[in-house]
Amino acid sequence: MTDQATERLNPDAAGDGGEAAAPLRRTPLADRHVALGAKMVPFAGWWMPVQYQGILGEHRAVRTAAGLFDLGHMGQVEVGGADALPFLQYVTTNDVAALAPGRAQYSLLPNHHGGVIDDIIVYRRPSGDGYMVVVNASNAGKDLDWLRTVRDARTDLNVSVDDLSDATGMIAIQGPRAAAIVQRLTDTDLLAIEGFHWVEATVAGVPVMIARTGYTGEDGFEFYTPSDRVGELWDALLSAGTEDGVIPVGLGARDTLRLEARMPLYGNELADDIGPLEAGLGWAVKLDKGDFIGREPIAAMKEVAPPRRTVGFKLTERGGSPRAHYDVVVDGRPVGHVTSGALSPTLGENIGLALVDRDVAGIGRPLDILIRGKPVGAVQVKTPFYRREAAS
Repeated sequence: MTDQATERLNPDAAGDGGEAAAPLRRTPLADRHVALGAKMVPFAGWWMPVQYQGILGEHRAVRTAAGLFDLGHMGQVEVGGADALPFLQYVTTNDVAALAPGRAQYSLLPNHHGGVIDDIIVYRRPSGDGYMVVVNASNAGKDLDWLRTVRDARTDLNVSVDDLSDATGMIAIQGPRAAAIVQRLTDTDLLAIEGFHWVEATVAGVPVMIARTGYTGEDGFEFYTPSDRVGELWDALLSAGTEDGVIPVGLGARDTLRLEARMPLYGNELADDIGPLEAGLGWAVKLDKGDFIGREPIAAMKEVAPPRRTVGFKLTERGGSPRAHYDVVVDGRPVGHVTSGALSPTLGENIGLALVDRDVAGIGRPLDILIRGKPVGAVQVKTPFYRREAAS
């Protein structure tokens, strides 16, 4: 996730085709996107930029320079009260007790059957007082309802669950030049901010919380700021990064970037019926931390090994690009489906992730992807497909 990215790129997500779709919501930056020439599409009930100059150019800019992302459609939830920690321990899979003030962690909201409601980032306030949970745009309402339902059921806990989304703007800058660009606008030492930490700061005169997580495979920062100040921050970052080649980036390139980095996308690699072990996210599940929702079915699956595994693959034959939901076969036998796929702009190869039966999974083993009904050869490969070089 997170830049929690874990939402599905679906231009038709504004409505279900039945009753008239609700009016699309707009982030505070919507007019700026239009002025920058963005192609705007409906996405998870929002009017969002899918691309500006083109997905290929935007993708490459993030890999070589820097890209700026509007994440104002994502949700932020404040969890506070005397029992905020035991509450979060109960509703998430990771060990929130391990978070020191100013730290963050990737985690999951499990359901009672061991599936996943959403993948999230949990931030502990630098003061140590309370937590902020960042959720995906497509799940924001569902997640908030779930957290409040669990809160109401746990009458033994003194906890508050408050929606901060409308009041909070969110921007991310990602790429090898990101730190240099932001440093021109702040006195805060950005090199002192470690991965999965966040600090209070001022950037271009705008009060922000700066986090260092990311959803692209590159270094970078996320900024949480009051919604009415987010436009100032956006303009300042674009201006400060002109000489470094920073450009705005839409949802299209964000999706290809996260796929190369093997970041999961909710609704593709994760779902109500796809658990963390099947998705290859067992590292975000701490079974020894005590009781939590979904623990028993997840533990039972770990005991016998998941029946399905998420694997990476690349095509070895021509025949088109793999797409989500395409069937996967081995020796003509259906064994699973593609969860995400695309032509990798960095590698120049067609790559993807697939959820397949455990008995056919393994690096180097062949698969066939049914593309327009025709089997196209593929081979399973190690992921992530792309890993940035360590700083010298």
